[in-house]
Amino acid sequence: MLQLKINGKTVPVDVDPSTPLLWVLRDTLGMTGTKFGCGVASCGACTVHFNGNAVRSCQLPVSAAAGGDVMTIEAVSADRVGHAVQQAWIRNDVVQCGYCQSGQIMSAIGLLKSKRNPTDADIDAAMTGNLCRCGTYVRIRAAIKDAARSLA
Repeated sequence: MLQLKINGKTVPVDVDPSTPLLWVLRDTLGMTGTKFGCGVASCGACTVHFNGNAVRSCQLPVSAAAGGDVMTIEAVSADRVGHAVQQAWIRNDVVQCGYCQSGQIMSAIGLLKSKRNPTDADIDAAMTGNLCRCGTYVRIRAAIKDAARSLA
């Protein structure tokens, strides 16, 4: 039995320690906001925060997450930066199909927690691993800048 701290709450999980965190979140805990995209950490749909860093949960074994702090999309509204990003996403009408958006938001939060006034190059570097099939990259960049202004 492993103990995970997810969104501020400790939860026990009885799974194979090599199971990717993504599947524990979705299948064991019913937290479906984190999406499966590619399974090889290339698309960013499964992005969560682990110990404050944006990581791909499809490649993080649950055993490595035990003892750490995991934040998922379900908890971002309670976080000051997360709330600012969500509101900026709405104001800038970022979402089209929406599938990649939880991963995009988690990566944007990670960026704004480390750089409160990111340049276009900073945004490109932080978001490069998040793919959007609908091509909303211009709106994503605008929303990140909007969120940064609201946090200033």
